[in-house]
Amino acid sequence: MRIAGAALNQIPIDWNNNLRNIQTAIEQAKSAGVELLCLPELCLTGYACEDLFLSDWMPEAALAHLQKVREWTQGICVVVGLPVRLPGRTYNTAAVLRDGQILGFAAKQFLANDGVHYETRFFAPWVAGETGTVSWEGETWPLGDLIFEHQGVRFGFEICEDAWRADNVRPACRLMGKVDLIVNPSASHFAMSKTDVRYQLVMKASRTFDCTYLYANLLGNEAGRIIFDGEILVARNGHLLKRNQLLSFKEVDIEWVDVDFTTKPEPATEIVPLPAPDEYKELNQAMSLALFDYLRKARSRGFVLSLSGGADSCFCAVGVAEMVRLGVEELGLEEFKRRSGCFPAASETVVQQAGAGGSAAQVVETPAAESDLSTNQQLVRQLLTCAYQGTVNSSDDTFNSAKDLADSIGARFFNWEIDEEVTGYVGKIQGALGRELTWQTDDLALQNIQARVRAPAIWLLANVQNCLLITTSNRSEASVGYCTMDGDTAGSISPIAGVDKDFVKKWLRWAETELGYPALRHVNALQPTAELRPLEDKQTDERDLMPYVLLNRIERLAFYNRLSPSQVLATLEGEETGFDREQLKAFVRRFYTLWSRNQWKRERYAPSFHLDDYNVDPRSWLRFPILSGGFGEELAAL
Repeated sequence: MRIAGAALNQIPIDWNNNLRNIQTAIEQAKSAGVELLCLPELCLTGYACEDLFLSDWMPEAALAHLQKVREWTQGICVVVGLPVRLPGRTYNTAAVLRDGQILGFAAKQFLANDGVHYETRFFAPWVAGETGTVSWEGETWPLGDLIFEHQGVRFGFEICEDAWRADNVRPACRLMGKVDLIVNPSASHFAMSKTDVRYQLVMKASRTFDCTYLYANLLGNEAGRIIFDGEILVARNGHLLKRNQLLSFKEVDIEWVDVDFTTKPEPATEIVPLPAPDEYKELNQAMSLALFDYLRKARSRGFVLSLSGGADSCFCAVGVAEMVRLGVEELGLEEFKRRSGCFPAASETVVQQAGAGGSAAQVVETPAAESDLSTNQQLVRQLLTCAYQGTVNSSDDTFNSAKDLADSIGARFFNWEIDEEVTGYVGKIQGALGRELTWQTDDLALQNIQARVRAPAIWLLANVQNCLLITTSNRSEASVGYCTMDGDTAGSISPIAGVDKDFVKKWLRWAETELGYPALRHVNALQPTAELRPLEDKQTDERDLMPYVLLNRIERLAFYNRLSPSQVLATLEGEETGFDREQLKAFVRRFYTLWSRNQWKRERYAPSFHLDDYNVDPRSWLRFPILSGGFGEELAAL
């Protein structure tokens, strides 16, 4: 039998988009002679419908829309994910359709309720071995723990989290010997290096449970924060039959394979491992796809970025350039432009910056010199506008870093100074208080006003152009609140807030050589700095905080491993950190103190992408009280 999985790029409660992709997948499958097609978990509604799953109307609407899918299933068996609501409870199900009929609904038995998943808020787990019924306009179908048959091949289900449970409790252990095929429609989020874990899980399940295992995942940035890599896997008795290219820009990605169910291969003696993951490449592909989906699903016309010339903003600028490069490489120029929704037919002009130190009055608008730009640079010019907003505390190094990078990727680039605005605000407060503000008495306030003054103009530029404003904070800064609310945190989207600063620096060095961005040589030669104190102070981030490698290690021990301050200190003492016990104590105290007092900032960050195996976003991975005792007793005990 020819079986297939299809990865779909869906949107929560966008019935037209979701049905169009489902229909396209079914048509492609039919054209390829596929006899059984698995679509992803909750693909009819979208996975991230949140509390809408608790309503009566939305699951009812999903069941009504499923009737449209019935028409497309003549001559093929199709698995479609959707919610089903019985009185007071919603179930995560996979409907099996064939020849215009609904055969039944398999229900998910184990719910994901850790990390970025909160499924127990929305769904009830189905009890193994039990069945019930679903009714709609006079028709009734079976629901629950079901086994189906198609062309003599018996198949059962694991739905995403079902497969991540222990072998002696997961649905597969009860299906063993009863089915030839296990089908797994999934919505498994992307994280760097995770695909290797998922691959091993599918391969081992096919061997352990003596079956063919068909796995199909959602694809793309569905709802804002979580990215799905669209993985399709088919394995048989520990042998890999099919695996696709992950993180595709396609709306529908389908893979099929022929399986002879009348014979059975010998179980693999060992699982052939995948090549070691390249996390720099994985992150690049994931962030590019996430930016592209966010751009088009938000119906925006591009991005605006306050490009400081530092590591974080340079990372974001390259991220947009890579979105263009990878998107055009896979989709082609015209399809990329069509899908983005950002390229009207009318010719446009671009604004070019007058030169270093230029004021806003010196900026002129000229026609785009398209003959001097590559095709990708022309696209970037329309999709990314950058501004360097300097003060007396800004250096030539960061200006050159910003301008050279913007020019090299084709982005529009503005340069203006904000000293006049800073002086005006400082003067108002000095007049109100009747005293001078000085660096000795008002250090943080004088730093913060510079960052905040940058926000209104860059927001105005984004609003005028109907663009998304990118904010550039990373996870390390989020942990300790090393940012200015309504300043450098102002924005519509925060792409790298899930990535630590040490990784950002390493990725930029990789991008300079491996991706071919020589303009990154400037930022890669600089020490990260906020440039908010006078230049003679030689401010650096690590001097303000602690070494980033150590900050990241404390963060991981504290909130990924969930250790207490004393346990974190003991762990660090057993590692080669290069610091003595008293220094480590000081760093641990500083981290926990800054963490505790800055939860309110993390609550207000712009939406960020989940890219690593954890993040500090309270709306997706890590919850913490805004007001707390701040680990007072625990830190005193150190």
